[in-house]
Amino acid sequence: MDTQNLETFVMLAGVKNFTQTAELLFVAQSTVTNRIAELEREVGKRLLERGKRRIMLTAEGEIFLTYAKRILTLEKASLQHLHSRREFDKTLRIGTTNTLYESYLEHKIAGYRQEHPDTAMRITLGHSGELLRQLQDFVLDMVYTYVPLNKKGYCCEVFQEENLVLVTSSENREFQQGISREELRNVDYLMCNFMLEEVGSFLRGLFPPYYQFSFEIDNSTKLIPYLMEGKGYSFLPENLVHDSVKINKLRMIPLIGFEMPVIKSYCVYREEDAEEIFTK
Repeated sequence: MDTQNLETFVMLAGVKNFTQTAELLFVAQSTVTNRIAELEREVGKRLLERGKRRIMLTAEGEIFLTYAKRILTLEKASLQHLHSRREFDKTLRIGTTNTLYESYLEHKIAGYRQEHPDTAMRITLGHSGELLRQLQDFVLDMVYTYVPLNKKGYCCEVFQEENLVLVTSSENREFQQGISREELRNVDYLMCNFMLEEVGSFLRGLFPPYYQFSFEIDNSTKLIPYLMEGKGYSFLPENLVHDSVKINKLRMIPLIGFEMPVIKSYCVYREEDAEEIFTK
């Protein structure tokens, strides 16, 4: 399967316009049309529906898009891995959520690089589900995640356990003595549901079903500046906000009548790779 055709399909699925796709790929529009037609002939299915203004993916196109992205990711990763082995003794491909990277891994990785100059490192930041999928596709060697992977052939070890704390701007003087669960529902809560499973469900359960938050973001590290400049509130890992609390940019609010569960993060890797990962 021609990867140029796959790249064109993925690009077109994103921008949903033949002219814009051609411009982004620096090719003629007829080339885009021909590549898509060739791809549809190869898979034997109609992947696109052409409307008056925009194109839409068919049901088969939606399914194929997921696999097309994975094929391109695997091809890129395999080529990078092969070429890196020519110049380095070892390659280590680590996936991590943004929160764990900024809270724990950034300094650890910097130290590791100094101690292991012959190791090439590739760091991928993303969401837990996607990172675990890339681990199982052999695109990544190990993953730091909030979601455990209990699957034969994989090691899943607890990496950190820490508390979630409710924080707000240090200039916000409300609820200095603490806040109850009922009062929490009436504040301007800034939502970042970076955790899944039990803790994520507990966090969502603090608010009514289908509650409309005034602000949501999928990266907890990017939430901190918004908290600093306003009167919003949010639960974040204690280690993530430690420095901001220390320099009096944020303050923690005590909880009255309820507690937040401890959050766990995990280090996940393939059992067969353990020796190579953890030896110099």
